[in-house]
Amino acid sequence: MKHQRGMTFIGWVVVLALVLSYVYIGIKVVPAYIEFFSVKKILATIAKEPGFATMTPAEIRKSFERRLAIDYVSAVTPQDLDIRKEGGENVVSVEYSQKIPLFYNVSVLLDFSASTAGSKPAKMVE
Repeated sequence: MKHQRGMTFIGWVVVLALVLSYVYIGIKVVPAYIEFFSVKKILATIAKEPGFATMTPAEIRKSFERRLAIDYVSAVTPQDLDIRKEGGENVVSVEYSQKIPLFYNVSVLLDFSASTAGSKPAKMVE
């Protein structure tokens, strides 16, 4: 009596379909995350500017807008920034969503949030 070893053809098709569906979703979702990390990098760069603590909201938005084109960010505009003072320091944050269509009426909704809070360089203590 022979025993079957390995996977059947249908088993391989099912595994291949699952792997391809994960790859497809990854291909659609990864660009949104790359753009989000670019937004975080822009906010961190702005927070490290020498005059950030004394910048007006208009100056912060202008600085943000200049960097958007460099990093190819299209999901966020300077008007989406929430700029406020906390403890005498400027805090810039942004929250946005991206809806990514997958196929037919199936979409993925991603919520992103980034802030300059906590991205200040360490101060030296003498």
